[in-house]
Amino acid sequence: MTTPTEPIAVEDFFGPPTRSRALLSPDGTKVSYLAPWRGRLNVFLRDLDSDWSGPDTVNDADAPGARRITSSTRRNIDTFLWSADGRYLLFQQDDDGDENWHLYRVDPNRPEEKAVDLTPFEGVRLLGLRLPPERPGTAYVQLNKRRPDMIDLYELDLATGALTVVAENPGDVIGWLVTHDRVLMLTTEDGGDHVLSEYVDDGRRPITRISGYDHPFGFIPAALTPDGNGLWCGSTRGSDRTRLVRVDLDTGEQVGVDGHPAFDLDTPRPDVDPRFPSALILHSTTGELLGARYLGARQEIHALDPHFATVLTRLAELSDGDLAHVSCDATAQRWIVDFTHDRDPGVTWFYDHATGRARRLFRPFPHLDPARLASVTPISVTARDGMTLPCHLTLPVGVPARDLPTVLLVHGGPWYRDSWCYDPEVQLLADRGYAVLQVNMRGSTGYGKAHTQAAIGEFAGRMHDDLIDALDWAIGRGYTDPHRVAIYGCSYGGYAALVGAAFTPDRFAAAVSYTGMSDLVDLVESVVPVARRAVENSYLRYIGDPDDPRQKADMLARSPISRVDDITAPMLLIHGANDVRVHRRHSDRVVDALRARGSEVEYLLNENEGHWFTNPESNIELYGTLERFLARHLGGRSSTTS
Repeated sequence: MTTPTEPIAVEDFFGPPTRSRALLSPDGTKVSYLAPWRGRLNVFLRDLDSDWSGPDTVNDADAPGARRITSSTRRNIDTFLWSADGRYLLFQQDDDGDENWHLYRVDPNRPEEKAVDLTPFEGVRLLGLRLPPERPGTAYVQLNKRRPDMIDLYELDLATGALTVVAENPGDVIGWLVTHDRVLMLTTEDGGDHVLSEYVDDGRRPITRISGYDHPFGFIPAALTPDGNGLWCGSTRGSDRTRLVRVDLDTGEQVGVDGHPAFDLDTPRPDVDPRFPSALILHSTTGELLGARYLGARQEIHALDPHFATVLTRLAELSDGDLAHVSCDATAQRWIVDFTHDRDPGVTWFYDHATGRARRLFRPFPHLDPARLASVTPISVTARDGMTLPCHLTLPVGVPARDLPTVLLVHGGPWYRDSWCYDPEVQLLADRGYAVLQVNMRGSTGYGKAHTQAAIGEFAGRMHDDLIDALDWAIGRGYTDPHRVAIYGCSYGGYAALVGAAFTPDRFAAAVSYTGMSDLVDLVESVVPVARRAVENSYLRYIGDPDDPRQKADMLARSPISRVDDITAPMLLIHGANDVRVHRRHSDRVVDALRARGSEVEYLLNENEGHWFTNPESNIELYGTLERFLARHLGGRSSTTS
């Protein structure tokens, strides 16, 4: 086996897709999707029955039959959806990563008209959106318009933009839900328990409660039943695993709907992230529950609707990957779906259940050859205290799997999880000759509540031990050269990289922190006002409460900023200047301290990004910097070094 002569360009991994994220209109005749225009992803529209057979590399800005209906030149669009009747397309966008999301409306029949900002309020964040099927011209939006720390509920007229107050936050509401005849409030009590109540006559009628200890982020996932009388949500009541239940909104009774004997309901990500599909598969128009996703080494879908069960059987024949995003027309006969795979960036299909015919519409990254990309292998490692750590190992193609330079890639959160899927970051590193080790250390979600809760009080403790134990496994199996290991991650993963460099400096030849937190006290004290009540079960329980002097001292002891003098490895820090989750000072302080000592440190600060870099040129710069840094210190390849 020989290494490919030329590395795949960073631009091929992190440039914009040719097309992505297709959604079928409710009438089943049109497809909205994302495609690049002037360097930014914008929303385009095509007739479903138009000719999609041309080369995937076609520029849709000039393609026959394609209509661009948004004109963003400042920032990518990544979240968009049809109104319930297909009259409008809606999308969300923030400014340079500040996470103050606005809701915009465009008219598919008037693509020449400028998008209308339906929430044109400076410094205000869209925190929730529901499009009721029974009222297609209406949206219910949650905004912190009245006060930065309060989420209120409004009714929005999509045609006129008129905003009407439905319910004002009495002070403790962290979210709202609306049926056709009820307003529901989500609160977190002192001590952390979550309560679902009905908003009545400016008061409340408690319906049910769940443990904040077992459910740090509340009723997730959550979807209202179409009849307005129930709520589907995840529950661990009486079990270590998250199952699907239906909460009766009259009685509060929880009735089991579905579960898996070994896997959690796939709720690994508390934040809504358009890259990942929901655990609940719902009818795009009616909201009926069609299926539920569970995720172990691979995804497993349970069909909960007889019609969808027959559709799912046919969809499974289209790809050996895992079914990802799904949309259908109002009749559930026409479907647009895509798949995730470890070595393939994906493929989008149209399937007509009435005829049984299917056709491929596009691949988002047609220039990437799956045969050149690396397989992602799920493995299990036993930690020093006996806990099982689900991990993923990716080995470079075409080189012997012995004594490889290795990147220990740590996911964010830590209330998150790595899974078997296509990840351009992993594939870039493997293409450069690195083994990539991903560890679902304690604190990760998706492996039972005991696995998550084992991280309480263990930041820079057993959570880090888990990473070292997995690394020792890779060294012991001969995959990894112990002298050529880098630790790298984003957000919590960036913190883990700083901990690795400061707490176990003899284990790493280099470390890279991407928007990582260096001071746990600063992190907790700086939570944005609207989210402060929501972090009681995560930040305060797992990291500590800085208002308690003893806990504050412990948090500082677990903070890399307190041990910068112990860092010996070269470091790369990456940060978005507009990050509202982890302020840039977390990186600034580390860089300043290392430079004052004359230590080797590189700093990439992007003035136009926030917690995660979004625009293509930002990511191309980021990963070009990363590959050169790793090549210097671990000896792998880069696009400028062979």
